[in-house]
Amino acid sequence: MHVLSMRAQSAIGVALILLMAMTRGQHFASVENLPSASWSIFFLAGFYLRPRWTFALLFAEASVLDFGSLASGSISDWCLSPAYWALLPAYGSLWLAGRLFAGWQRDDLRSLAVLALTLVGAAFVAYLFSGGGFYFFSGRYPEPTLAGFLPRLAEYVPRHLDNLAFYVGTALVLHLGIVSALRLMRVREVH
Repeated sequence: MHVLSMRAQSAIGVALILLMAMTRGQHFASVENLPSASWSIFFLAGFYLRPRWTFALLFAEASVLDFGSLASGSISDWCLSPAYWALLPAYGSLWLAGRLFAGWQRDDLRSLAVLALTLVGAAFVAYLFSGGGFYFFSGRYPEPTLAGFLPRLAEYVPRHLDNLAFYVGTALVLHLGIVSALRLMRVREVH
């Protein structure tokens, strides 16, 4: 498992908070045409950030952004139903997947396969909570059934997995670039 300095964790935490503010919903700070990074943010927070309270902080930020957007009229109340709170275990499963991957990750190519499998599993479980919670408990679908929910898995999990892969892949490229640059600096210091 990698252990980052508190300074590095703080920098990553601030970056994740800003990324959430820029990509979540329709509010004053959102960046047009960028997909929501929320799922990736929770996964990456689980991977990089050791303090458990960062999960609560990120969930609070997401909620403030969502309810603030609702209050400002920039979003409708369609998604903000009693099922909204199913996001808590959905995001928790992504955070836990990041935490688990932090323990599994090694500095070799096999870790890429482990990462891919972890992301697929995390996306599936997170959608069971978020999409399943919304489908069954939002009150938006009269008489929800398992047969009605199953096609939604095939439709929505790949979309969420695409976003997750995009942001985690970007983070991976940045991670590898920074680690390589730091190693190169250490080699130059030795010589």
